[in-house]
Amino acid sequence: MGYFYARELHQTLQVPIGMIHTSWGGTIAEAWTSREALEAMPMTAITVKALDSAAERYSRQMYTEYGTALKEWLAAADQAVAANTPFPPMPMHAQADPRAYQNSPTVLYNGMIAPLIPYRIAGAIWYQGESNAGRAAQYRTLFPAMISDWRQRWGQGDFPFYFVQLANFMAAQKDPGENSGWAELREAQAMTLALPNTGMATIIDIGEAGDIHPKNKQDVGKRLALNALAKTYGKDVVHSGPTYAGMTVEGATIRIKFSNLGGGLVVKGDKLKGFVVCGEDKKFAWADAVVEGDTVVVSSTDVRNPVAARYAFANNPECNLYNKAGLPAVPFRTDAPK
Repeated sequence: MGYFYARELHQTLQVPIGMIHTSWGGTIAEAWTSREALEAMPMTAITVKALDSAAERYSRQMYTEYGTALKEWLAAADQAVAANTPFPPMPMHAQADPRAYQNSPTVLYNGMIAPLIPYRIAGAIWYQGESNAGRAAQYRTLFPAMISDWRQRWGQGDFPFYFVQLANFMAAQKDPGENSGWAELREAQAMTLALPNTGMATIIDIGEAGDIHPKNKQDVGKRLALNALAKTYGKDVVHSGPTYAGMTVEGATIRIKFSNLGGGLVVKGDKLKGFVVCGEDKKFAWADAVVEGDTVVVSSTDVRNPVAARYAFANNPECNLYNKAGLPAVPFRTDAPK
């Protein structure tokens, strides 16, 4: 993905683009955040304390216990040799230092980010979140805190930070009210756009149900590069798909307004898909949806008095709303927690 991002910038700007690759797959955001930033948040301070406790036990106790067990085994082994009997099982070696595990808090920040901080950078790009999907509510605080932490430590102000929203993944959505940690993680990523000088590439349409690492890296890099071209380099390009901008209830329908129209809303296919609505009972039903100008009007015969709507809010939703620039609408729910 990083290569295609840089290639797009190079081809458009006609200048060399240097990239520093520092990544580790399948890791959590806490691992990429400094101790000080984690200790400042109650929800993560406890994990730092737990790591300290584990490290102390490793340092002071594990090798002592292993040494004692090994001596006992050697004595038993000598007796077995003398008696011509089988050896007893050898004790397992002491476990690895918990501070060396890639998903321990602060570990990857210490090893892969801090060494880069003396050097000036133009910005950062980021594609992560899968390993935090089980704790998406925490990510609303953790992710922006990590970005702010990096910016503070580099001392270059609010340098550009562009990131990729999670792709569609796993089984196709069948339940209109699907409870999805991945959808909530995408929501947390979108909320992070409240930070200055950030941008997000939505790829809800180019993932793969059976592969957490979808093959189409080229479009991911291109979409991410649009953010840099528009926001960092001042190019007149559309960098985002349609984004939820508000709703009004109109009788049995909900009218949803969008920003980032990119020339207008477009439906790929015969029928607009991916919308669901619910009433006060919070039971969601599939919705009929039609484009009217810069809005989408949604309704369902199963919900006479709708109060909320969602779009593409599932692990792997079927969705086909775009703008004329060809960028997909950002998944959302109008009933998002405040």
